[in-house]
Amino acid sequence: MTAESFLWWRDGVIYQIYPRSFASSSGSGVGDLQGIRSKLPYLQDLGVDAIWLSPIYPSPNVDFGYDVSNYVDIHPDFGSLADFDALTADAHARGIRIVLDLVLNHTSDQHPWFQQARQGRDNPYRDYYLWRDPRPGGGPPNNWQAVFGGSAWEWDEASGQYYYHMFYKQQPDVNWRNPAVRQAMLDVFRFWLERGVDGFRLDVFNLYFKHADLPDNPPKLGLRGYDRQQHLYDNNQPEMMGLLEEIRALLDQYPERYVVGETFDSPAEMAAQYCAPGRLHAAFNFKMLTQGWRPGGYLRAVQEWEHVLSPESWPNYVLNNHDVRRSASRFGRGENDERLKVAAAMLLSLRGTPFLYYGEEIGMRDISLRRSEILDPIGKRYWPFHKGRDGCRAPMQWDASENAGFGAGQPWLPPHPDYTFRNAAAQAEDPDSLLNFYKRLLALRREHAALRQGLFQPLSYEPRAVLGYLRQTQTETLLVALNFRRWPARLVLGGRLAGKRWRLLLSNKRSEAPVPQDGVIALAGEEALILKML
Repeated sequence: MTAESFLWWRDGVIYQIYPRSFASSSGSGVGDLQGIRSKLPYLQDLGVDAIWLSPIYPSPNVDFGYDVSNYVDIHPDFGSLADFDALTADAHARGIRIVLDLVLNHTSDQHPWFQQARQGRDNPYRDYYLWRDPRPGGGPPNNWQAVFGGSAWEWDEASGQYYYHMFYKQQPDVNWRNPAVRQAMLDVFRFWLERGVDGFRLDVFNLYFKHADLPDNPPKLGLRGYDRQQHLYDNNQPEMMGLLEEIRALLDQYPERYVVGETFDSPAEMAAQYCAPGRLHAAFNFKMLTQGWRPGGYLRAVQEWEHVLSPESWPNYVLNNHDVRRSASRFGRGENDERLKVAAAMLLSLRGTPFLYYGEEIGMRDISLRRSEILDPIGKRYWPFHKGRDGCRAPMQWDASENAGFGAGQPWLPPHPDYTFRNAAAQAEDPDSLLNFYKRLLALRREHAALRQGLFQPLSYEPRAVLGYLRQTQTETLLVALNFRRWPARLVLGGRLAGKRWRLLLSNKRSEAPVPQDGVIALAGEEALILKML
């Protein structure tokens, strides 16, 4: 494979869409597939290579789609299978791939499998889930805790046993040790592959297997029940490796298919094992989601990931998703987007696949809600310590019209009040906007192989101010310099770089390439700078 060849999941940019919040065609107040389809020209103009859709399957929406009641259909709120096929065809015609979110660790308690399983201990679907008798003397079978609070075991009065749920009680975990479950889930992959889906994101895949003997987890210090255990037996079990190889073998029967996994509460070393050759193409790296606004933390996150991955594996980076505060709210300053341009330049110039989250490209902020307005069950349960995830899931801000151009009808969540001036239509007309900066960055990635596939070489840096690195192929060397501070800073070019000449590719602060003085590049406050060595 030559350095100039393009592979969509490796060299491209993947854009996450939260379907309820992207665009509504029906006036229901909920986004849908036809709404997404209507925005494909925008996505093509932005320059993304694939869209990842958060769950679109039938669901009671206890956890807004992450409690699936049918894996091979579309939730009526979003449309139909015909709508999905039309979206896929139109996206492919525009060179945009489709990635689906698969939630296979657990189903909804309304799934027909679980409804059958509850009928009795002798039901053939009983072993599709994890059922156990009480401990001797009574109580749950072991001490495992649910992520969202309380015991992970729920008593079923009718059958006199407990069933296991890592998340809400309405999300019973399936039994991946059952060959029938394994086959049924592989059939789900086949169903969507045959419909033209290009890839999958596996939700919390490292939880699929639990230790067969269900021993107690040992204790540790922590704030809440789940955090007060060492999770030795309820995740990251060795059987997962064989399953990943089976999934990968299935995907490899179809050209250019891709699977990325979300590792829940796993160290980087374990995530690296999951994406070793013959397993996942990638496992999500969430280190950047927890970093403060300091280049030293980001560099450590990159170096840790580069260190643990095998030479055949491929990194990925993400600054936003549907579970965390938006980056613009985490480290934005008022309405000034210069800091967000620095973050974008970093994300889109590292060695690895970048994932964007809808609205990131226009600097959308989290909405603020009163307690009575909270919809996310986490926020309802843990307010005010955790106000939930609604804030990062507000409607996309398309224009300054009513409901931010999201669609007719009252949106399921209110748009951010700043939509009247912070929206895609307004930013498209402003050459200095964040949106147009993202477009320039995505165009640069496609134009320069060094940004996609080049080696990553960090330069000397100030851990609280400047991050600098090279991206290099045999034919091209690019320099990326990022000033995280509001005031000027310096990047020192040592050795062979000191006397080189450079061509400007991108900056949010200047229109001509800097001329290094004594091997030093002077950076303006909050400047993102990309240069090409002449």
